[in-house]
Amino acid sequence: MVNLGNMMKQAQQLQKKIADAQEKLNSIEVEGVSGGGVVKVIATAKGEVKRIVIDESLLKPEDKEIAEDLIVAAVNDARQKGESAAQTEMKSVTGGMPLPPGMKLPF
Repeated sequence: MVNLGNMMKQAQQLQKKIADAQEKLNSIEVEGVSGGGVVKVIATAKGEVKRIVIDESLLKPEDKEIAEDLIVAAVNDARQKGESAAQTEMKSVTGGMPLPPGMKLPF
């Protein structure tokens, strides 16, 4: 017979580990780049954009549309890398145990 008290204790420990990992995701920084490095976006693994770095060569009025497109590409690259870092961090917390379908971390 399964010990319910033991299961609850394990669930609480897992919940604490997940909360700690969530907090750690705020400190993991990823860098998205586009245009061969002329636009860089630094974001957390949770997707919060911290900085955008634009090379001076893009600061010409005639290059405005190109710069805007490159910023979008760099943000999306940073977001993808952040999701990957978050998945890696969560796998370490869950011991590689797959999550139920549709359950996405971070919450």
